[in-house]
Amino acid sequence: MRPPRDAPISWYTTDALKKMKEHGAIYLTPFSHRLAEEIDNPEYQRLRCRVNYHALRFKPHIMKLSQSIVDKLRAQGPYMSIHLRFEMDMLSFAGCFDIFTPEEQKILKKYREENFAPKRLVYNERRAIGKCPLTPEEVGLILRALGFDNSTRIYLAAGELFGGERFMNPFRSLFPRLENHSSVENSEELVQNTRGLAGSAVDYMVCLLSDIFMPTYDGPSNFANNLLGHRLYYGFRTTIRPDRKALAPIFIDRENGRTAGFEEAIKKVMLTTNFGEPHKRVSPESFYTNSWPECFCQTAAKNPADRCPPNDILNILDNGLQKEATEQTNSTIS
Repeated sequence: MRPPRDAPISWYTTDALKKMKEHGAIYLTPFSHRLAEEIDNPEYQRLRCRVNYHALRFKPHIMKLSQSIVDKLRAQGPYMSIHLRFEMDMLSFAGCFDIFTPEEQKILKKYREENFAPKRLVYNERRAIGKCPLTPEEVGLILRALGFDNSTRIYLAAGELFGGERFMNPFRSLFPRLENHSSVENSEELVQNTRGLAGSAVDYMVCLLSDIFMPTYDGPSNFANNLLGHRLYYGFRTTIRPDRKALAPIFIDRENGRTAGFEEAIKKVMLTTNFGEPHKRVSPESFYTNSWPECFCQTAAKNPADRCPPNDILNILDNGLQKEATEQTNSTIS
């Protein structure tokens, strides 16, 4: 079934439920943002959080790989994770072409024509209002302005970066201690099991449990948006959310040679953002990125269902999956 966008609860309790009763199960696609965000029923909102976070399970080999990577990273101390969304699909979607070579621009424009609806997009206008993904160098400059130095350990969750090393080198010169799932866990099992969506699943769990998480483009990105909400739900874990619109004129001034007070200007913008603490949701902020106050975990909850997950949640989830698999096997044999 194809749910209407922002469908009311009544659609699910009538149309969807009727089909579910008829067939026993239904497959809803696409599902992202198909249920209305603001629902005047706190129990339904809490149920949504239970589905998004408690019901989310990856296969056992994903959990084991994720836990192995987290353990190795933590063995050297705290680590930061960054979702670096500087990829062909997002750059094409945003219409941010001008910083690339003519040949690269042709590739981006062709991808846009084949995958997105026609729209007038002017790079300078898009850039000025923060509609372009941050470049790797801009990410590094933000972190430097916030006081992070070259000893900071960073786990990168990213697909293939468009433009390659030309864009990564300035970031790597600022923060040389960069890791990804392949560099931390280069076993044959990882090579075989982290292609495509499996690699994203590992990245998701490693980012979820990182000490600090930073999305560089949390627009139409289900990965980053769900992580923002998930980390908030898991006890308000620290998150750095760059205000691209407010930062854009500062970066544009720097490119034009006006560098006086650059780091102070960056810091002033960033210190007005929240860092993962509870805050009231204000439109256009999404329920998926901030479900406060409808649903959240508690460190000392009376009801076990409301407790915050512990730091070894991956082991707990993995053990639960193995237990379920054993019970299913025993049930089949008997």
